[in-house]
Amino acid sequence: MEPKVICVLLVVFSLALGAQAQGQAETSCTMSLRQRVNCGFPGVTPSQCAERGCCFDSNIRGYPWCFYPLTVDNVPEEECEF
Repeated sequence: MEPKVICVLLVVFSLALGAQAQGQAETSCTMSLRQRVNCGFPGVTPSQCAERGCCFDSNIRGYPWCFYPLTVDNVPEEECEF
């Protein structure tokens, strides 16, 4: 292959990966107990909860064990420190 073709392919590949990464929001299961929003049903298992894309923590009674994760906002690139 010619160097120009290789460069073009690399640029296209890089742009595709960058666009895919921007479309994904990060999630976190770390939150206060009051922030938990029920995602399951009575008797839900950890695997059933994971199949729904939710978090599971059965350590605390009186709060949902299967709950939706929080969406973490992405930090704008200009604020990133490298």
